[in-house]
This record gives sequence, structure tokens and C-alpha cells, in this order.
Amino acid sequence: MEAELIDRLEKAVARLESLSSTQQLSSSSRDLDFTALDGGDAASDPAIAALDDLIANGVGRISAAAEKIGDKVLDSSNVLKEAFTVLRDLLVKVKFTQKPDNKGLAEFLKPLNEVIMKASSLTEGKRSNFFNHQKSVADSLSALAWIAFTGKDCGMSMPIAHVEESWQMAEFYNNKVLIEYRSKDPNHVEWAKAMKEVYLPGLRDYVKSYYPLGPVWGTSGKATVSAAPRAAAPGPPPAPPASLFSSESAKPSSSQPKKGMSAVFNEISSGGALTSGLRKVTADMKTKNRADRSGVVPVVAKDPQVRSPAFSKTGPPKLELQMGRKWAVENQIGKKDLVIEDCDSRQSVYVFGCKDSVLQIKGKVNNITIDKCTKMGIIFKDVVAACEVVNCNSVEVQCQGSAPTISVDNTAGCQLYLSKDSLETSITTAKSSEINVMVPASDADGDWGEHSLPQQYIHNFKDGQFVTSPVSHSGG
Repeated sequence: MEAELIDRLEKAVARLESLSSTQQLSSSSRDLDFTALDGGDAASDPAIAALDDLIANGVGRISAAAEKIGDKVLDSSNVLKEAFTVLRDLLVKVKFTQKPDNKGLAEFLKPLNEVIMKASSLTEGKRSNFFNHQKSVADSLSALAWIAFTGKDCGMSMPIAHVEESWQMAEFYNNKVLIEYRSKDPNHVEWAKAMKEVYLPGLRDYVKSYYPLGPVWGTSGKATVSAAPRAAAPGPPPAPPASLFSSESAKPSSSQPKKGMSAVFNEISSGGALTSGLRKVTADMKTKNRADRSGVVPVVAKDPQVRSPAFSKTGPPKLELQMGRKWAVENQIGKKDLVIEDCDSRQSVYVFGCKDSVLQIKGKVNNITIDKCTKMGIIFKDVVAACEVVNCNSVEVQCQGSAPTISVDNTAGCQLYLSKDSLETSITTAKSSEINVMVPASDADGDWGEHSLPQQYIHNFKDGQFVTSPVSHSGG
């Protein structure tokens, strides 16, 4: 009896070992499938072959120019090349991978997200002399996130539109490179032009030809993506950085909730009231109104006051739609990814007290006012009435569509970028200095033209009246 039990146990163990070996072989086979796909099979796929051509020619042109420049530009360019290579590997796997759920998708796209975060990390810390190059690369890589499109309800624009919109964010910094180096170093100009062409028309036309409705997931079931970790972690991990492919919704904006990619780009810091509890300075407390101005400070017993740890003239940051008619963007500091998407021609946009930030307005609005802002960038498509810049310092405004009127009042340092559709814009200036207008070249490959608007005038009395003429500028 005892011998029989031992014999049966040995047979059961042998059976389990056999099943274990079979499962390991099956798992190994799946890995071998992906390895094989990266070879000749993938190269024969027209979509992969076209992407290989884009990487070799378009991205290769960026790398060639970056090698001549060196330094941090080469580092960012290498990350860009790595991102396109990761995109290629993911597209190879997509056709042989069943469509995953949201958590599985985030896990599948994790390699691409890590490269994008690497590019963003290069822009952090002390600003380098090549910050505009680095930002151009970091912002442009969000265009590769078109592969995360899973349908109209996923919170993203259609793949073609997503590529175009992502490049518009990056073009703001790419144009700065062109302007700064167009008369200094042709290698930087070549790099900037290659950057634009790899996305427009490069990546946009590629997506339009092969993936206009997003990636086509496989149905064969050779491999599926599992969001479950293979091994249990010893403890809870730290909070991850903001991710383009996060499966969890970001915090909603103050106007209405967003999801998916929109949530990432529209996440706004809530902040808090910093001036609560501060005493108001009345007229009798001001030095000029004091009765005793001898300079001797009297010793007067006062009730102890609890001093505020910090004083700020600004209120809490805002990005919200008020009463359905006015977008209020206030007190945003260091925010480079502010976006207003759901707008119409009856609404106005009021930007107040913002510093070192960038706001993109997608769609047509009635009026845009930029008030008391410093180092602020505004990108908009179309405006029905006017775009007004008032009481600002060092602002940049880019019109990608049409604007009947642009007015600049009491502002020092304003850079205007006009599109071909906005060359008929009427520009009004008053009490302002250092106003430059950039206009596109007549041909696609030409450089932007820079024109300085006069800030000084000569008044001569002739024939019974004063005749006013502007002082010429050498850069005009």
C-alpha cells in the first residue's frame, strides 16, 4: 500500500513538471514571435517600412545637424531618435497584440512614456543656453502619443489632428531657435527646419496614410498585455510623474471635467488664498500722511500681531469659464501647458497676472485680453473682434488663423507672430516699446521676416499744421 502511494505521488510530480515545462515553452515562443517580427517580417510591412524611412531621413537629418552643434542639443536629439525607435517597436507589436484595457494600454505604452519623460527632464533645473531646443524636442514628442488613440471617447483628438496640435505647442520654441540663430549659425537653422519637417508634413502624412483612425490591434491572440505585476512589490511605490499614458484620470479643471490626454494638458494647480489675514494699509498709515515726520520712531505699546509667513499680491491661480461667456486665466506662474479647448466665438478670454507661462487657445473666440503679464506666451487660432495686450512685459503672441485687430498698449517688449491668413491684421500701438512682428515667408522653405514697429516719432510744423513721421529702424 505504501509503495502504491509513493508511485502515485511520483507520477503526479512528473505530470506537474511536464505541464510547467510546456507553459515555459509557450511563454518563450511568444517572446520569440516578437523577436522575429523585429526582423524581416516587420521590414516587409509597408507601414513599418515607411516609418523606417521617416526615421532614417527625417530624424537622421535632425541628428546630423545636432552633431555639428553638439552639447545639450545633441542630447535632446538623441532622445528624440530613441522615442521614434520605441514608437516603431510598439507598432510592430500592436498588430500581434490584442487590444488591452486602459490599465493594460498604459503598461504597453510605458516604454514610450519613459522616453518622453526623459526629454522633459532635460528642460528642468537651471535653464541652459539651448533651452529653446530642449523645449522644442520635449513638447514635440507628445505627438507620438497618437498611438494611444482608442476611439472618439478616449479624450484625445483624432491621430492626425493630435500630431498637428502637438507640433503647434513645440513650434513656439522652435521659432525662437530660428529667430535667434538665422544670422548666427546655419546649423541651428537647419536643425529647427528639420524638426518641423519631421512632424509637418512627416509624421502627420505618415499617420494619415497608415493609421488615420489609430493603431489596428491584432485579433490572433498571440500575445496580450496584462496590467498585473509579475512579482509583488515590497511596499507602495512613490507617486509617478505626470504621464501622457496614465490610465487614471487627472484632476478636472475648474470649468468641466476632462479625461485621458485632455486631463493631462488641462490639469491646473488649485492654489490657496495667500493674502487672507493681512491688514490693509490705510491712508493715515502712509509716511507722507503722518503728522509726525521727524524720523524718530515713538515707542508705543501695541497688541502683538501674528505675522503672515508670506506676502503675495496675487490671488489663487484660475483657469475657468465664468457665466458661460468669459474664460478667466489668472495668476498662473511657470505653467507651460495651459490649454483652452472647449470655446466658441461668443466667448472672451481674459488673461491676468500670469508669469513665465504659455497658454494655447484652440478654436475661435470673440476677444482676447492679456493684462499685466510677464514673460507670457499666447497661441490662438482665430479671434472675431480683437486681441489686446495691456500693461505687459516681454510677451509673445502667435496668431495661427485670423485676427481683425491686435492692439498693444503700455507694454515693453512684445513679439507678434502672424500667419498667412492674418497679414491683413490692423496693429494699433500706444505707449509701448520693443514691438517686433514676425511674418511668414512667401515660400514654405523661406525664413520668417522680422519687422520692428516704430516707437519714436518726429513732429514737424508745416503749412500750418504738425506732420508726424516715424523714426526709421535699421531692422525694419
